[in-house]
Amino acid sequence: MNRRIIIDPQICHGKPVIEGTRVLVSNILADLANGAIMEDIVNNYPNITKEDIQAALSFGSELAQFETYSIEMKS
Repeated sequence: MNRRIIIDPQICHGKPVIEGTRVLVSNILADLANGAIMEDIVNNYPNITKEDIQAALSFGSELAQFETYSIEMKS
């Protein structure tokens, strides 16, 4: 998994977020699916970068491959 994406049960109920934020990967992907461009998303979430958005896309792509994907949970 990309180091920019974390899954921690203490943050947003364990949903994938951009590290150091509470910005859900699913929100970024939804914004992109609805036609937002990277600049719009960065303006809406000033704590993230274009690289974070790319990491969210990569994460979503990996999940969509329908394969088992092991992750290490922070405790």
